[in-house]
Amino acid sequence: MSYTTESQELEATILDVVRTWHETGHGLIDAEFNALALRIFAHQLRYNIPYAKYCASFGITEFALPTSWEHIPALPAAAYKEATLATFNPAHATLTFETSGTTQGTGGKHYMETSVLYDAALLAAFDRLVLQSTTRPFRYLNLVPNPTDRPHSSLGYMMSKISTERGDGHTGWYVSGDELFLDVLLTDLRKAIAEKVCVFVTGTAFAFVQLCDALAERNEQLTLSSGSLIMETGGFKGRSRIVSRTELYASIANRFGISEGSIISEYGMTELTSQWYDVVSTTESTLQRTKTAPSWLRARVVGADGEQLPKGVVGALAHIDLANRSSCIAIQTEDLGAEVEGGIVLLGREQGAALRGCSLDMEELQTR
Repeated sequence: MSYTTESQELEATILDVVRTWHETGHGLIDAEFNALALRIFAHQLRYNIPYAKYCASFGITEFALPTSWEHIPALPAAAYKEATLATFNPAHATLTFETSGTTQGTGGKHYMETSVLYDAALLAAFDRLVLQSTTRPFRYLNLVPNPTDRPHSSLGYMMSKISTERGDGHTGWYVSGDELFLDVLLTDLRKAIAEKVCVFVTGTAFAFVQLCDALAERNEQLTLSSGSLIMETGGFKGRSRIVSRTELYASIANRFGISEGSIISEYGMTELTSQWYDVVSTTESTLQRTKTAPSWLRARVVGADGEQLPKGVVGALAHIDLANRSSCIAIQTEDLGAEVEGGIVLLGREQGAALRGCSLDMEELQTR
């Protein structure tokens, strides 16, 4: 079978998984996820040479495949800075997303052969996990890179696609580099409030800290229309000021006149095609946040030895993303987290965070 035929058949299969889950909520059972993951992995071993060499160092080749997706070697995310990790000629990529640079300024690139799978996976997960049963269009106001200025930002592309496909036709962009266009944002927020339009404000954690600080300096508070949502996407890399999510979310809720339950955290990375989102629930007046993912994305929590850890034990997160069809299916991160019922709890990479393999009780995990 030729590469073109094999890759198109794989893409069609994954798209069918995405569409079925999107339309019905029926996801892959364990055996189906395992079979498709191993099929994609075998394809990547044939055509993604750097990844194949990495896997061979563990004794894994297309002639000696693992029997479980949990044993697929996860490539360190930093490898995207060192090699071209694609099953196809990257000169023919439809989408190219750039990773953030290191202290030496060296970034990496995630090449995608088509945009169809990325777009389908993005909108399906956003619809089911964020918008849920909401049918009204939001007005999307974005504190993330404008794709006009940064066409290779995965976050900018993501919010441009969502704003276009799910918005009310009025989209705003309010950051350039570290500059926040506060007055323009406030004008647009007040206009939406006057029109009783629900807004969906998306930004990095650093952008929201800037915004809340600026509003505090002006002693200014707003009351967004009921039903409005805020989505925080992480992002304190290289910043001198970092605040806890508890402090940040309290500040956002205060400045925008919304409940903390209306604040969602998105967890994604340039090296993945798919995203995790908060599921927020209330137990005895305490908000609990669990990251949940679409049917085709799963995570393993591993210790320093690379072995999978039990539920409730903190380790490094390794993601298996079936939508990473034309790159690498398995990505190892430096992010700390733990598996809990219904998803994962993300603990970040902050100095002093819980060590890998360190048990926490479930109540402590659930309230983070």
